[in-house]
Amino acid sequence: MIAKKIMCPKCKNQVTIQGNPGEVTYITCSKCNTKGKFTFPGEKSEKETGSFGIEVKGLTKIYKDLKAVDNLSFNVRTGEIFGLLGPNGAGKTTTIKAILSLIHANSGNVKINGFDIKEEGIEARRSVGYLPERVAFYNNLTPLQTLNFFCELWGVDKSVAKPLISEVGLEDAIGRKVGTYSKGMVQLLGVAQVMIGKPPVYILDEPMAGLDARWVKTIREKLKLLNEQGATILFSSHILSEVENICDRVAIIDKGKLIAEDTVANLNKYLKIKPRLEISITGLNGKIPAVIKGLKGVEKVEAKNDILYVICESSIRSKVITTLEEAGLKIDNIKTIEPSLEEAFVKLISKDEGVA
Repeated sequence: MIAKKIMCPKCKNQVTIQGNPGEVTYITCSKCNTKGKFTFPGEKSEKETGSFGIEVKGLTKIYKDLKAVDNLSFNVRTGEIFGLLGPNGAGKTTTIKAILSLIHANSGNVKINGFDIKEEGIEARRSVGYLPERVAFYNNLTPLQTLNFFCELWGVDKSVAKPLISEVGLEDAIGRKVGTYSKGMVQLLGVAQVMIGKPPVYILDEPMAGLDARWVKTIREKLKLLNEQGATILFSSHILSEVENICDRVAIIDKGKLIAEDTVANLNKYLKIKPRLEISITGLNGKIPAVIKGLKGVEKVEAKNDILYVICESSIRSKVITTLEEAGLKIDNIKTIEPSLEEAFVKLISKDEGVA
């Protein structure tokens, strides 16, 4: 049994956890409810041994004069959730199709679950549950008939179909034809379909697109559960908050090139994005106090109603508070908001485009 002290990345609260080598534990901060995942180091930890569920090296795809994917390389570790991010037209969908050899790449090598996609394509694709960007099924079939059809293709017992429909929340519409389904319902059926046969690797292109908040939560929890059961998951998304909530690491691409690949926290450190103070002040009324405007180390100040927003160097946070109090302002509450994935994403893309 190993004991570890873990610090919450948002509120810096420390908790002590215990577990065995290689064991994964999920943690919720007792102070701010931030959720996280920790793998205890040891010989059983696949993430520590360098095992990869997906390996992409030098992937390039050219359409006439357009280089949609440009010498792209990244690895998805076995047992992790990996987010592929980028603006519209960045090359996310082309990358996913090239990984699966659904389109012919001009150059590069890909391995899925250890199988080379070119040399061992059948074995590689048998390891994958794939959800395309645009999901389509036969309109004249019910969801149960649809999943039974895919069970036959996979050689899987049809008894798994009904439970999968329930798992994604479609049990009340099990007797309806798929042609009557909304876009979100079709998306949920697609998620159920990729889980047939319990493949070790999932590649999902915008799995939460078109879903309302309730169904987004359903898919989020399902991905977490699959990951807890050992699945390796790669998914693309433009919903940055969802990627931030569940991903171990992210890769940001733009114009087919890899801009960054790391954890969210490390991306923020690399970009030196500063946390933001939210200070509640009675009677502020949207006015920025003069004493704070010229304070050395303060990068940006905004005021809205009775909230003062201050971005500054960590070393002068206490000075900001003291200065406000000495000016006779009544501080009711102070919150520190850590940088988000959205801030890192915007800054990285702006940097790549040469925007100051």
